Amino acid sequence: MLNNKILIVMLTLCLSASAQFVQKPLPYGYNALEPYVDAATMEIHYSKHHAGYVKNLNDALKGTAEEKMTLEQLFSKVSELPAAVRNNAGGHFNHEMFWSLLTPVKNTKPSADLLKAITDQIGSLENLKQNLNQIALSRFGSGWVWLCVSADNKLEISSTANQDNPLMADAEKRGIPIFCIDIWEHAYYLKYQNKRADYLAAVWNVINWKEVSTRYNSALRK
Repeated sequence: MLNNKILIVMLTLCLSASAQFVQKPLPYGYNALEPYVDAATMEIHYSKHHAGYVKNLNDALKGTAEEKMTLEQLFSKVSELPAAVRNNAGGHFNHEMFWSLLTPVKNTKPSADLLKAITDQIGSLENLKQNLNQIALSRFGSGWVWLCVSADNKLEISSTANQDNPLMADAEKRGIPIFCIDIWEHAYYLKYQNKRADYLAAVWNVINWKEVSTRYNSALRK
């Protein structure tokens, strides 16, 4: 019995060591964002889609010169890498960020610094929501919508296709992302079907503005 336990522990350690990237635990229950994001969607999204990106990324990197690179290092040379690395590295990063930006806590607010930047540069928080939603609705097919801090510390809204993001070296608009919304159909189709606008209206009710504000302050220091 003891030898079996030792074997299981050793096997677990070997498996852990062979997987560079791991999926963080979801910071809330699958049903925590109801009714805005349903439990079935959250479970499939996290345990199937995101988990698949992590597994596929580790598989794509295994035995390559890039196996020990961070996600940011992979993004810096993404145009030189196979599509499997690009898509799955982006999918892993984007989803980890997205989960952190959602919360069951009601009525969180941007920090004073972030709200001032939004007001000064975009007009108002409501303008920011409308602009992000409009760009998200205009994205043909799957992708993401982003709020980033640019190289000159300005807020910038953008969208990327598939699992691309603004950290990638060949992104049309590069910047440090502080906010994103997943607009792949698997993020909303079970509850909202083809009504992306309804999903976008709902998701603003569960935004973790404390996390967005922390990311904003961090981006300004870089």
